[in-house]
Amino acid sequence: MAKALISEPSPLPSESIHGVDPRDHVATALRDLLAGEALDLHGQTIVARADIPKGHKIAVRAVGHGQDVLKYGWPIGRATADIAVGDHVHVHNVETRLSGVEGFAYADAHPEPHAAPPAGTFLGYRRKNGRVGTRNEIWVLCTVGCVANTARRIAEKANQRFVGRVDGVFAFPHPFGCSQLGDDLAHTRKLIAGLAAHPNAGGVLILGLGCENNQLKALLDSAPGLDPERLRSFTTQMVEDELEDGLDAVEQLVAIAERDRREPAPLSDLVVGLKCGGSDGFSGVTANPLVGRIADKVSDAGGTPVLTEIPEVFGAEGVLLARAATRQVFDQAVGVIDDFKRYFIDNHQPIYENPSPGNIAGGITTLEEKSLGAVQKGGRAPLVEVLRYGEQVGPHGLTLLEAPGNDAVSSTALTAAGATVILFTTGRGTPLGFPAPTLKIASNSALAARKPGWIDFDAGVVLAGQTMDAAADSLMDLVVATASGQPTKAELNGEREIAIWKQGVTL
Repeated sequence: MAKALISEPSPLPSESIHGVDPRDHVATALRDLLAGEALDLHGQTIVARADIPKGHKIAVRAVGHGQDVLKYGWPIGRATADIAVGDHVHVHNVETRLSGVEGFAYADAHPEPHAAPPAGTFLGYRRKNGRVGTRNEIWVLCTVGCVANTARRIAEKANQRFVGRVDGVFAFPHPFGCSQLGDDLAHTRKLIAGLAAHPNAGGVLILGLGCENNQLKALLDSAPGLDPERLRSFTTQMVEDELEDGLDAVEQLVAIAERDRREPAPLSDLVVGLKCGGSDGFSGVTANPLVGRIADKVSDAGGTPVLTEIPEVFGAEGVLLARAATRQVFDQAVGVIDDFKRYFIDNHQPIYENPSPGNIAGGITTLEEKSLGAVQKGGRAPLVEVLRYGEQVGPHGLTLLEAPGNDAVSSTALTAAGATVILFTTGRGTPLGFPAPTLKIASNSALAARKPGWIDFDAGVVLAGQTMDAAADSLMDLVVATASGQPTKAELNGEREIAIWKQGVTL
């Protein structure tokens, strides 16, 4: 089979540097390295020629000026100078190879065999349409930013009035819905409709203003899958006291939702969003491949892992496209990737304008390197579905969702698509949380120790000798516990936000 998949990371030793693939030109520093230090990599002695920060790359093979530099067995960029064994490899001597839209050829996928699907269940809320939620909450949504604060006030008072009767009442305001046109307006409408249909919401109140572009009736008509018994809506311009009317509506929804009970559900009913934010040099070595193991466990069990952040596929497209289950899925994936590249080009932006300053400080040099680490969250299962922004999951199996890399925008899109738990890997840390329970997975133990109020799981344990299989089993246990009601750190901190992808003209 043609080289398609990133090599399975080898067991991580308690040494000073770690290589992923035997073809690689670089290894990752597991601690700060000093110039002149002699280091061992599988019996090869490497002498550091410079001080190299933890998480950054050291050359383990010489690379000539203009040659490709390999990591994960794939090119992460092109050498801008001769690189000797022991050199620090980073932005000063490597540049991106990305420039524009590329051509890709379809080949039948040959999925690798996996272990037997994991047995087990989680305790969830089965809805009338068959989908299973991991929470039983009341969500207050709005068609337009003009009533955003009204939604907040209703949720705050409802939480006080109805405390303990459901898992909580939450408002998810946004600033859009007015002065939007065409596809931009359609995106806002589809996103709100997707949230309104989410199985974690045992009841939904949607507030309109009355004069906005995003008309309440049009939004409801675009979402035929809503359960009318668990939906309330009104336009605030048409009522005398929107706060009291909103509280009355929430009380009706609470009376319905409080009768719901958790029941055992197979892992095939789990929809897991896959996200990374604030990556570092360890993300592609620890947290992302660990989450890839979870994606495979969920997919093998008949569930649905959802991968997004299309700009963080640039440079690693071949890894995903080689796993397209059908020609149709392949063509759809290429379409989403190429459309996103044209989105950059049409706005006169280079497609490689990534990684962020924090990524670079953490040791990531090019977008290709970031992408090759990021796509590992999708594991090794076949790609069976491609969704455009605002669409909801259908068939079970690994899914690619159109959305940007921005943490809040992409995580909101994952939720609207149907994710009932989100696995969020990070090397830098963030307090952000989203409508679906979001588990923060640190790529390194220093972050986990420094921010225990943010981090739910420390993937850095694999750098200290724990096997990837053992860590994956522990993380899977946490995913099941979270799906069954155990709160995440973000939930405990009250971090619950949405963000909508604004692309078009504002009137």
